[in-house]
Amino acid sequence: MTRSITIFDTTLRDGTQGEGISLSADDKLKIAVKLDELGVHYIEGGNPGSNGKDIEFFRRVKELGLRAKIVAFGSTRRKNASVEDDDNLRLIAESGAQAATLVGKAWDFHVHTALQTTLQENLAMIADSISYLKRRGLEVMFDAEHFFDGFKNNADYAKTVLRTATEAGADWLVLCDTNGGTMPHEIRDTVEALLAEMPDVRLGIHTHNDCELAVANALSAISAGALQVQGTINGYGERCGNANLCSVIPNLQLKFGWSCLPENKLSQLVPVARYVSEIANVHMPTGQPYVGSAAFAHKGGIHVSAILRDSRTYEHIAPELVGNKQRVLVSELAGQSNLISKAKELGIELDPKSPQASETIGRIKELEHRGYQFEGADASLELLLREASGEVRELFVFESFKMLVEKSAGKPVVSEAFVKLRIGGESLYTAGEGNGPVNALDNALRKALLQYYPQLMDMHLSDYKVRVLDDKEATASKVRVLIESRNAEETWSTVGVSGNVIEASWEALVDSMRYALLGQEPAAAAMIAEPRPGLLNH
Repeated sequence: MTRSITIFDTTLRDGTQGEGISLSADDKLKIAVKLDELGVHYIEGGNPGSNGKDIEFFRRVKELGLRAKIVAFGSTRRKNASVEDDDNLRLIAESGAQAATLVGKAWDFHVHTALQTTLQENLAMIADSISYLKRRGLEVMFDAEHFFDGFKNNADYAKTVLRTATEAGADWLVLCDTNGGTMPHEIRDTVEALLAEMPDVRLGIHTHNDCELAVANALSAISAGALQVQGTINGYGERCGNANLCSVIPNLQLKFGWSCLPENKLSQLVPVARYVSEIANVHMPTGQPYVGSAAFAHKGGIHVSAILRDSRTYEHIAPELVGNKQRVLVSELAGQSNLISKAKELGIELDPKSPQASETIGRIKELEHRGYQFEGADASLELLLREASGEVRELFVFESFKMLVEKSAGKPVVSEAFVKLRIGGESLYTAGEGNGPVNALDNALRKALLQYYPQLMDMHLSDYKVRVLDDKEATASKVRVLIESRNAEETWSTVGVSGNVIEASWEALVDSMRYALLGQEPAAAAMIAEPRPGLLNH
């Protein structure tokens, strides 16, 4: 029989303790819906006794009809106080959550130093708090904080903490590596020892990533007999983060063969991971295992040549299993197989034996030697490939641009750009102002093009990055500019390189508009764009 592992997501609680992550009540509700669609079993929404956002979340989440159990988080009662007078516990009971996570001390050092109370009072705090919530009908998970440190320091007391929680009615005992300093073999040995003494308890594992071992430690605990794993999407969390469920889940399901998510839900992992990163407004690492955009990206020519024969040569799983996809990168390391594969991916017919293929490879390598980078500029690369295949029609001819930048005392900088183009034999001369020279160029170029290509009204620039390529040259250094653009349907990136940041920006800007207009025909629409403040204030 396939072993079933319970997935407990704490992105909305522990994940928000990560630096730079702040989620509104609306954000939390949106993410909760996605987590429920993914099929996790528990969603920890926050602490209803800590802030208004969490109170609002618990009030509104009941209207969503989620299948996952919603969990409220809190601590055991205050020392030397009545559990009936504890407002935090009362708010958990009144939150409407089906389950509660109670955190309590399992390390005698913490009891004496952090709580500044006796070991016996700590046990009473645990028992009273769990009993209180059980009497009110909640499922209770006891998070044994600092359990592994406590077990190493005073194993008898750490085990007494677990027995006390069990006798009080705890449904789950969750062992926490709170400081993230325990090694995988220690996790395994501890879990095995506990289950040998307490075979009837249900153990969970909650690990932190301070030694880059949160995922490994979670897997060690599950392998040793734990049945619940707690973690966050993309590994968000305090300090170095929590166990990353985007790695834990596919490892358990695809490598160990255990059941974590409902059938056919694993393929939603990548969309959920990216959705959460967007809502949290945190860049998602491209090299993140399983769900990163580079997780199944291939750059070396030998690798690409092999995966074209059989993807198993350089892929440990089929990327589609987790909702990802195979990507072939084109760079100075690329061989002909990279280029042909990339062209095929884009629907471009490029004969591998043709002179155009060899010339294009040579041109790409020469451009990358000069500082261009096409791995992060998919649209510029596609334009190169379509030019090689003869598909790209010349939309406009650039003649010149001029810039004026004026700064007066006590006044903001004013930038003005003048652009001269030829479209269909007609010479156009336009001017645009902006809050920076690149923004002014963008507005001037739009004024000219919108008369012929009104569809550019739907396009906007969403990101702008500048990188110095050789810092030894100081202010004379060559720079690479990457521009991300988007419309209602898609997002694309373009690149420009120059010793002048404005020229590099112009190259990327022009490519972004050329890409947006692929396959478009000019229309004689007399439209003039209003200047856009945008983000190109450079």
